[in-house]
Amino acid sequence: MYKVKVENVCSCFLKSGFAEAQEFDSKEKAQEEAQYMIGIMKSNFCQKHEFTLNEQFGDFTIFIKPRT
Repeated sequence: MYKVKVENVCSCFLKSGFAEAQEFDSKEKAQEEAQYMIGIMKSNFCQKHEFTLNEQFGDFTIFIKPRT
């Protein structure tokens, strides 16, 4: 199983309906979902945060951090 999880969720994320953690049968599906989520976050969230994607051992973590 491959995972997509979100760290340091913000209020926009909580309102979005996205899950903080998901599991997928393939690495490709997990990566596709992570990239889709980041695309939505960048275009629809309040623009007070930055979003970065990290892959480790086939698992993907989206980090939400305040813009500097």
